[in-house]
Amino acid sequence: MNYYHLAVLVHRQAARYGKRTALKYRNSVEKKWKNISWKVFSKTVQKTAWAMAELGVKEEDRIGIYSQNMAQYLFTEFGSYANRASNVPIYATSSPSQVEYIVNDAQIKLLFVGEQFQYNNAFKVQQDSSVLKKIIVFDNTVKFHPEDKTSIYYDNFIATGENSDAEVLVNVRTKSRQETDIACIIYTSGTTGEPKGVVLPHSCFLELFRIHDIRLPMVTNKDLSMNFLPLAHIFEKAWSYYCIHKGVTIAMNQDAKEIQKSIKQVHPTLMCSVPRFWEKVYAGVSEKINSSKGFMKWLYTDAIRAGKRYNLDYKNNGIKISTGTKIKFHIYNNTVFRVLKMVVGIERGNLFPCAGAPISDAICEFLLSVNIPIIVGYGLTETSATVSFYPPKGFIIGSVGTIMPGVEVKLGEGDEILVKGKTVLREYYNKPEETAKSFTEDGFFRTGDAGRFENGVLYMTERIKDLYKTSNGKYIAPQAIETRVGEDKYIDMIVAIADERKFVSALIVPDYKAVKEYADENSIPYKEEEDLLTNKDFLRMLDSRIELLQAHFAPYEKIKKYTLLPEPLTMEKGELTNTLKVKRKFVADKYKDIIDKMYQE
Repeated sequence: MNYYHLAVLVHRQAARYGKRTALKYRNSVEKKWKNISWKVFSKTVQKTAWAMAELGVKEEDRIGIYSQNMAQYLFTEFGSYANRASNVPIYATSSPSQVEYIVNDAQIKLLFVGEQFQYNNAFKVQQDSSVLKKIIVFDNTVKFHPEDKTSIYYDNFIATGENSDAEVLVNVRTKSRQETDIACIIYTSGTTGEPKGVVLPHSCFLELFRIHDIRLPMVTNKDLSMNFLPLAHIFEKAWSYYCIHKGVTIAMNQDAKEIQKSIKQVHPTLMCSVPRFWEKVYAGVSEKINSSKGFMKWLYTDAIRAGKRYNLDYKNNGIKISTGTKIKFHIYNNTVFRVLKMVVGIERGNLFPCAGAPISDAICEFLLSVNIPIIVGYGLTETSATVSFYPPKGFIIGSVGTIMPGVEVKLGEGDEILVKGKTVLREYYNKPEETAKSFTEDGFFRTGDAGRFENGVLYMTERIKDLYKTSNGKYIAPQAIETRVGEDKYIDMIVAIADERKFVSALIVPDYKAVKEYADENSIPYKEEEDLLTNKDFLRMLDSRIELLQAHFAPYEKIKKYTLLPEPLTMEKGELTNTLKVKRKFVADKYKDIIDKMYQE
């Protein structure tokens, strides 16, 4: 399908698919999944676009969206494209100060919000803002502030634009759209400084469609994708747009806490995710296997061994598979593997892209062995997500796959991964100096990630800005340590510490469910969960497990001491970004006294 901008994408698909289901959402009252057809999707986008024009939205305006994943989110995005405006997504968990920064930097006059939390924060920002003029609220149950005289519910808003003048104006704007127009400005999380607005024109997404069509022929209009990550995240946004381009049905998961329930209800064939999700799946399945005894434990172990042999040793390497191996695999695939996947709700899986952070080799190997079709990739907001991912065959676990067609990658100083192509950002909004620093003289974008190339396969080794240098002059990659040690079922979260220190230490949040099970099984008495953090028997066991997990690290890379934290790191406390990445400097400053104590002689 050919088009030169996103404004007509939904309407073209509506003409093709009509009454077929485009979107699914869970009704907040009945808690049942409802369908939205392509025809209704298209019509609602039109109404949204008309209402924007009637309200006075101009070409090149920035439309803010501060919401959870909802159908209205997509209606608003594509309505803004029809008006030749651009959208600026804001994470639903963002604080008033974060919203204020983006509103002021992008000069957002019109802001769409999801639920009460977002409305309250947005109204607080509006009261002190000379920029933000109007708030549109998706959720009709939101209670407006008594002093709020300008906000309006989305359902009432879209009814205001149904007139011929607005329709004509939108049609004119849509026809004048160009692929060089800005589609969206996505603000980075700001782990090392203030957020930067990544400017992505329509051409980035059109190229994204083209190159993914080449690499993903298995994705069709018969697929159903679970909308899991926030639409403010480039991975989910780019993936959702691609699904619309392919005619895939998208199930909108509004509440992140409900994702496990949503997956079991919807049974998606597609879902993009981050490693954290699969770490939880791995931990749950591993616990089930480890708690089994006798024949069942042998059965699980043999099934995983057979799956690895079939999928990784033979199929992936293009080696002919014997009849006996095929039969054994298919028996396990339709029994043991199917049951394991049904527990999660992914037994219909076709493709599960995974990126955003390193994933453990052991977890990746396990998932592929039990025939969960995960594909690992690498990308950034600045590259419209995908730079590389696993090919169907010949992928190497531990890598981030092969480079996308049309994308150029080379290594620069310090083995920094440099990227060039039509999916790369145009600029950082309002930051010409940052933009200039981010590109090489020959036009390659500096990713800030270090990597290596081997036979056309890309490996990401570390985030350059995250590299620690010990007081002994040794460089440490904390992510590699965290990914490996974080595999342990007794560890929920881990942050490695080493910068300008004598050795590597760590802050660890234990998985209390697993810890309590261990205590009960070993008759360790405790009144409160926190009592277990100082229990010598538990600590002795955890010491040995951490040491074993670090077996392949050099001595200077190993964690020598660690402290168990009683509570997890959260976004609300400022310790994590909206994409759940650790704010290392913030954490190091906040827990400085605890960290210093680990280095006392």
